[in-house]
Amino acid sequence: MLSKIVIFKLPQALTVLAVALLTVSISTSTQAQSKRSILVYGDSISAAYGMDFSEGWAQQLGAELDAITLVNASVSGETTGGGLTRLPKALEVHNPDLVILELGGNDGLRGYPIGRIRKNLTAMIQAIRESGSEVALIGMVLPPNYGQRYLQSFIDMYASIARSEEIPYFLPALLEGLDTPGNLLQRDGIHPTELAQPLIKSQIQDLIDPWINAE
Repeated sequence: MLSKIVIFKLPQALTVLAVALLTVSISTSTQAQSKRSILVYGDSISAAYGMDFSEGWAQQLGAELDAITLVNASVSGETTGGGLTRLPKALEVHNPDLVILELGGNDGLRGYPIGRIRKNLTAMIQAIRESGSEVALIGMVLPPNYGQRYLQSFIDMYASIARSEEIPYFLPALLEGLDTPGNLLQRDGIHPTELAQPLIKSQIQDLIDPWINAE
């Protein structure tokens, strides 16, 4: 009699177990799907040039985000043209909810036409939005030896793009205040040191805090 009871109830027990496991699986899957993600898409400023990658501002920010995944796809030496070329694949692979776009500095250092830089940045912003992601635009500054007219046009370009594209998360000048070599800049006078990384991280975090805290 005992063996009959066991044989009869085993399928029922397995069914209950299967339902429980399925519930856990669905719950875990839902949690994974609901976790938002940020893609940092920049050049050497965001790629921790001249230091260990883990010391960069982006990795520091990612370490502080509990419910948000941060992926740093920045490449040292990247231009807006190169960024535009590899953006579709980056969006497809990482499927971010927010893209922090930090490009244009290398274009400026090479004296590229402002119109070309603007066109590439605008195209990236539009592609990011078409993918369903939001965008945070980071403005850059150049060393003072590039001529006042070009420098001002370069700075104004970012503000103009932010206005025309109605970007809510816009930082006019990431490296403003770090424009003299010393503790905050490396010997090249361009790249921030390790000491500057927490300052940059704070700038970026303050910028995107409304997005981070949005439900």
